[in-house]
Amino acid sequence: MEATTEVVTAAPAPVLAAFIDRYVGYRMTGYEPGLHRGLPSRHMTFIVAAGPPIDVVEQTDRRQSPGSYRCVLSGLQAAPAMIAHTGFQEGVAIELTPLGSRVLFGMPASEMWDVTIECSQARRSLGDQLADAVHAHDDWPSRFAACDRALTAAASIESIPGAELTWAWRTLVGTGGTCPINPLAERIGWSRQHLTRKFTAEFGASPKLAARIIRFERARRMLANTPSYVSIAQIAATCGYYDQAHLNRDFAELAGVAPTAWLAEEIPSVQDPGAAEARG
Repeated sequence: MEATTEVVTAAPAPVLAAFIDRYVGYRMTGYEPGLHRGLPSRHMTFIVAAGPPIDVVEQTDRRQSPGSYRCVLSGLQAAPAMIAHTGFQEGVAIELTPLGSRVLFGMPASEMWDVTIECSQARRSLGDQLADAVHAHDDWPSRFAACDRALTAAASIESIPGAELTWAWRTLVGTGGTCPINPLAERIGWSRQHLTRKFTAEFGASPKLAARIIRFERARRMLANTPSYVSIAQIAATCGYYDQAHLNRDFAELAGVAPTAWLAEEIPSVQDPGAAEARG
């Protein structure tokens, strides 16, 4: 069977746009069974399986047991998870920023840092509704609309973090993780130490680590989507690394492999829909 990839994206309902960037529907068939790396990202992991359950065989925190998930949820992370697949994967990824953790689950994203759970453990009705709705529909517009309904009904919009932390998070994302932390704190009117304490308590990562994850994600997406004649050194410079060696070190620590090894081994991924569409 020929390997095929289908990726469809959609914006969430306007009321959800403050903390959900988009939906990514994916269907991948005909690949050899293997392992996929779930990599650190500026988004929390929030994926509803429409096909086989999501089989995490190695968690980001190696002390956590492997698990199989119908609707998987986890906080930010600084290490890869290893996900087994049969060659067929289908579902909807909800690109949830950590700003939405309190809104949907009544707790800061820090409580799910480096932890993977079934969504129903955080909010039973929401996890069950999403899983049932995605399985009940075959077409992407219906699936996305069902997600909109369930998430809108669950959202407590007033629970979004305060203006200072919201602005700090969005500034780090908007600058691709290149904004220095001292000016960030000064703009808010906090000391660097106070910002670090408040930011870490809310999101699970310090501003410095969050910036590093955001910068890594940008580099990873560029590697996956940029023509081969663009060098890794050029991507490193564009993303704010000192040099290619700096990027390579971050990849080794955050992805567990070198950039070239990741590109060689990785199948099209829901984390890189542009690359998936290009390879499909």
